[in-house]
Amino acid sequence: MSDTLVTLVGNAATGVEFRETATGGMARFRFAVTPRRWDREKQLWTDGHTSFYTVWAWRTLALNLSGSVSVGEPLVVHGRLKVREEEREGQRRTFVDIEAVAVGHDLTRGTAAFRRVMRGEPALTARVGSVDRAGGPGAGGPGGPEGGAGTEGFAGPDGPGESRQPDRSRSRRSTGRQKAAQELASVP
Repeated sequence: MSDTLVTLVGNAATGVEFRETATGGMARFRFAVTPRRWDREKQLWTDGHTSFYTVWAWRTLALNLSGSVSVGEPLVVHGRLKVREEEREGQRRTFVDIEAVAVGHDLTRGTAAFRRVMRGEPALTARVGSVDRAGGPGAGGPGGPEGGAGTEGFAGPDGPGESRQPDRSRSRRSTGRQKAAQELASVP
């Protein structure tokens, strides 16, 4: 069966939730897409109905997302469209997920500074106040506040089989811009 690839332009509606898993990092966030149309009668732009998607990313993309994206930032998301239905509280609900292949800032609405992350430089995407990524405080590993990957509440786009524990810490990762500012501040 062929995958349906889509490209969406919108804004990050929530912060990126990041989890370490046995196979690498996993991240998710909600993405809002609002079409704008030119109203000829009123001679102005009007907003259409906002659609919300859950964007999922794995491994390097997940780690880089967590260090680069904040709520409200304009993004372009490219990935596989997944539609699933669930019954909750007696009602059937439809959820639309995007398994991200690529995510970037929308440069029609601002500027960005790209910084290549080398495998030997985890500090560019490390959490603020983190001791280490392998399991120190804030790392989400065995020694972290969550006590490991867990299996409850962090359902993947393919259902409960992809479950992970939800992020309750709400701690943020430093962005490349924050790292650069810290480096500049430490120069004598």
